[in-house]
Amino acid sequence: MKANAAISETYGLDDVLLLPNETGVKPSAASTKTRLTKTIELNIPIISAGRDNVTESPMAIAMAHLGGLGVIHHNMPAGKQVEEVRRVKRAEGNMVLNPITISPEASVAEAVDLMTNYRVSGLPVAEAGTQKVVGIITGRDIRFFEDYAKPVSELMSKEVVTAQAGVQMDAAKKLMHAHRIEKIVVVDAQGRCAGLVTVKDIDKLARFPQATRDRHGRLRVGACVRTGKDAIDRAAAMADAGLDVLFIDVAHAHSREVLGTVSHIRQQRSSEVQIVAGNVVTPEAARSLIDSGADAVMVGIGGHDRSASRRLAGVGVPQLSAVVRVAEQCAMMGVPVIVNGGVCSPSAFAKAIAAGAEAVIFGGLFAGTDEAPGEIVCHEGGVYKVVNPAAKAQHRPPASATAAALDPLALDEDAPDTSVPYRGPVAHTVQHLVAGLKAAMAYTGSADIPAMIENAEFVRKPS
Repeated sequence: MKANAAISETYGLDDVLLLPNETGVKPSAASTKTRLTKTIELNIPIISAGRDNVTESPMAIAMAHLGGLGVIHHNMPAGKQVEEVRRVKRAEGNMVLNPITISPEASVAEAVDLMTNYRVSGLPVAEAGTQKVVGIITGRDIRFFEDYAKPVSELMSKEVVTAQAGVQMDAAKKLMHAHRIEKIVVVDAQGRCAGLVTVKDIDKLARFPQATRDRHGRLRVGACVRTGKDAIDRAAAMADAGLDVLFIDVAHAHSREVLGTVSHIRQQRSSEVQIVAGNVVTPEAARSLIDSGADAVMVGIGGHDRSASRRLAGVGVPQLSAVVRVAEQCAMMGVPVIVNGGVCSPSAFAKAIAAGAEAVIFGGLFAGTDEAPGEIVCHEGGVYKVVNPAAKAQHRPPASATAAALDPLALDEDAPDTSVPYRGPVAHTVQHLVAGLKAAMAYTGSADIPAMIENAEFVRKPS
């Protein structure tokens, strides 16, 4: 033991309660808008974890619609992870940038495959050499058509309604109404395809006004990596696909490998992609990550009784004390804190935010929802969400991956039983969490999250 080192008293989220204050705030009026990083905001402080039984593109899309964020897991080949990011970014927006196109010489079968794989209902048809738009083919054109070997040129609509790049949404709506169509191809000065405006995207913009979007109206998405060359390569490829936030997520982030990875990606991508790094539990570790280029810091090592680092290695800091310590350092440097792990209820969620976190990552609580990977199975009167263990094994990085690309301090092993209780749509769980947070904000007289962090006082529960 270090000489003259005192053993400090620490607290977990279950050890304390929030002290109520005088209030004029109603739960319905409390604002849950928060910072995810130094430059990205969320409308709710909730993130779905980058775990293979929690977040792929369906969950990420749902979380962005709700005002939070989904983090695509890394337990898949790099190309697959890039494709999952691309699916989210192409899901909707003010305009589909650089849409998938097809040449007039391609077969109808190729068009069907593209529309199925990318879940789109139509494709602009562009000449292979010039990329000039010469038509559009939609599901309506190929419905009931059986000769899939025929070229696209025989079925496509040649009278294409186009708009110039930079078209405003109101003008696009009027154009759609005038021609009674649902898609407008956006072209540049040379007639090349630059985008696609669809009525579905316009409807979704109105349907999800609280969604987390980038400046183009596209849904925001995160993805996680570990360290080393694999992380750097994945980061570059996903950034090119439109990734908004990269999560460098390891068990213990106060290490040369993590700091080097953060620094390398920051220099490589500049400010193009925001970087969230962790996990840490000390102010010194947080400061090192921020100095290396992190835009937000994740907190959580041995934060609760169930954590592997506490059970197997005897290492950790109870989550409340860890958040308070790290948040004080991060506040001085203008960087948000994100809690990663140990929050499994609305009350713990509210206390984590009050302690200084600006967002919380949820894993197991979302694993049984409709949007999580896996199949719904009924067994002995219960309903479960099951992730096929064989399929999970196929998604793992190859055994030849370098040690630097893995996380040697990650002690948790995959449980043999990969089933979790079925929970229905993730929106129900999110609404339950947000309701608890808003109630806590009303009790403490906090109109928004910064006020809650400023106003919060804790009292210790009886042992």
